[in-house]
Amino acid sequence: MKMLCFIAVFFFLSSCLSYKELPVEYDYSFNGRFNKYRTYNFFDFNSFHGEDTLEIRGAIEKHMKFLGYKRKKKKPDLLLNYAIYEDSLKFRGYIQPEIVEWAERPNDNLDYHHVDFDLTNGTLLIQIYDRRMHSSIWQGYATDRYRQINFYNYKEVNNAVRSILNSYQFFAKDFIDEQLNKPNTQ
Repeated sequence: MKMLCFIAVFFFLSSCLSYKELPVEYDYSFNGRFNKYRTYNFFDFNSFHGEDTLEIRGAIEKHMKFLGYKRKKKKPDLLLNYAIYEDSLKFRGYIQPEIVEWAERPNDNLDYHHVDFDLTNGTLLIQIYDRRMHSSIWQGYATDRYRQINFYNYKEVNNAVRSILNSYQFFAKDFIDEQLNKPNTQ
């Protein structure tokens, strides 16, 4: 129990002290099995390579590791993708219950109520796919609609990545139990 409290406090403090949280939006699939995933990898076909996206990938990897996910090359549970859209983008989002509330009492009979966005000043999008279901289960995005992201500033992009992923709050399957059952080495 002490480890769980430590993790929660660490997560809270690191999110408060190290950067300014940006307003983000996220959508999720009612078919997502958020308590069943353990491993992840990135899509191979992501066209974003090079120096400017190494920080994005690194920030995503740090967050996934913090949540207990292991990176696995062959047949991971989740596949992740990210994209930076510097110009305008027509985007479909959804009005849904908060994901944590829904996950406590999943209801597969809910309807999706979509909202179309015209994002005119740039968008950072992170998507998570369930490899077995062949479908997206979660996507989070930050836009420059609030004039708070300079997509040419690595620090601000990294901040946007962390802000987006703070909305994905699911620990890997059995991670908390493993942490609680670790022998205390102090």
